[in-house]
Amino acid sequence: MLEARNVSKSYVTPRGPLPILKDVNLTLKRGEAASIVGPSGTGKSTLLYVLGALDPPDSGSVTVDGQDPFALDEAGLASFRNRQIGFVFQDHCLLPQCSVLENVLVPTMVAERDTSAVARARELLDRVGLSARLEHRPAELSGGEKQRAAIARALIRKPALLLCDEPTGNLDRHTAQQVGDLLLEINKSMGAILIVVTHSPELSQRFPIRFELADQTLQPR
Repeated sequence: MLEARNVSKSYVTPRGPLPILKDVNLTLKRGEAASIVGPSGTGKSTLLYVLGALDPPDSGSVTVDGQDPFALDEAGLASFRNRQIGFVFQDHCLLPQCSVLENVLVPTMVAERDTSAVARARELLDRVGLSARLEHRPAELSGGEKQRAAIARALIRKPALLLCDEPTGNLDRHTAQQVGDLLLEINKSMGAILIVVTHSPELSQRFPIRFELADQTLQPR
């Protein structure tokens, strides 16, 4: 379960604090999928980074399966993110010098030795339709293929929480539809909590749980 309670966040500017989030509350259970929409600059990505333990809130709390990641030391926090949270960004962030298979395995390289990691990576790449692309470099992939590889990478550690920041923002409409299909199918079958931040009304409407972030607060739609 993901729980955010009264989360507030601001950033320091030369003109003083700039409030981004104010008393945000959110509860999602395993297997649930939610979209968050809102105008640019309203703090959607900031909220995702707080939920993903990349950026601590100024006040309030975030817990994943009952654990507060911000209560951990630096090493513990890094390990928590590696084990519990998968990220998919608008820019796929694949390493250009590595093959598709190697890119998917990257999160396992900083974790304890896992002899099943290669088999799981191959299974995930088959699941996202890239079994014929294992040895290809990112430059040899289409935009949709790159995002599918990024999704496989985000899932390699079996995270409790999958966070996607504009995952279809750089894709054409048809490819965006395919990526949306894939995210929802994977969420349904694997049981992680899925949160997608998007500007796309079409993608947002496909999610059973929908929120809008406006005026620093999160409201159901």
